[in-house]
Amino acid sequence: MQDIPHQMTRIAVRGGKGDPEALYPQMVETPAPRPGEILIRVSAAGVNRPDLLQRRGAYPPPPGAPDTLGLEVAGEVAALGEGVARWRVGDQVCALLGGGGYAQYVAVDGRQVLPIPPGVDKVQAAALPETVFTVFANVFERARLQPGETLLVHGATSGIGVTAIQMGRAAGCRVIATGRGAEKAAAALRLGADLAIDANTQDFAVEVRTAGGADVVLDMVGGDYLPKNLDALNPDGRIAQIAFLAGAGVELNLALMLVKRLTLTASTLRGRPAEEKGRLAAAIEARAWPWVASGQLRPPVDRVFPLEEAAAAHAYLEAGEHVGKVVLSM
Repeated sequence: MQDIPHQMTRIAVRGGKGDPEALYPQMVETPAPRPGEILIRVSAAGVNRPDLLQRRGAYPPPPGAPDTLGLEVAGEVAALGEGVARWRVGDQVCALLGGGGYAQYVAVDGRQVLPIPPGVDKVQAAALPETVFTVFANVFERARLQPGETLLVHGATSGIGVTAIQMGRAAGCRVIATGRGAEKAAAALRLGADLAIDANTQDFAVEVRTAGGADVVLDMVGGDYLPKNLDALNPDGRIAQIAFLAGAGVELNLALMLVKRLTLTASTLRGRPAEEKGRLAAAIEARAWPWVASGQLRPPVDRVFPLEEAAAAHAYLEAGEHVGKVVLSM
């Protein structure tokens, strides 16, 4: 095994917040795992929209989490904290983080870690935790998606979108996806959606109703999408709200919710306690990890940037032309 250096490279934000150009490599002390934690030698780290928000100063890390960006990594176990039973030095793992992923090493609670299945490389593995945890917690647990139901996914070509399409299909559901532009709608079909809607030129509520309606909606748009989501839902339908790119202020038709017996649920993942993230990890390993091992769940990696080019990775993600995940490599 390689020796663990006293210092490592991480990506910092000049001035605490700013545009992508504010990101720069910085040498800092390598973290040591505390009791219950493992130290991961990072091979790859996923880049996600919450990272962009944190860089702008709009999404601070939860108490106790590193202020370094990065919510998911893949690599190998480099050291063990006291009391860690499952993992061994050298294990190939990926992990959900509260922060710290844009670095050569990161310490994380061992309960938030999952093994990398055979046949999955570390770049692909780094693209899994944040999106899989988010979709599983919101679509499968909170919105209770069942086999045979119809899932409506907005933002079809985002990291969350491509993951939700694949997980919905793997669970035996019909998937309808929306994207802005004909190219993104076509990409959603290639990713496995049964029906794709160009939200720029089509009224998705009308199209979904014509196709038989949706039972669950995964929405990160908010704003004027909410009344259309209510319209698109079948009786007893559920909305899982995970973000509000079009605004948090919405108009809610309670009468329609009453008549159709609808449920609106919303949640975030990052601030949940380690115990809850550990519970989610165990549930995901039991139900969703076999989909990864079988190849049913492999969100596409659009582009890979070296760690030192994190600014370029952020600019690329902000441009919105990606299909799937953006990843940093060490």
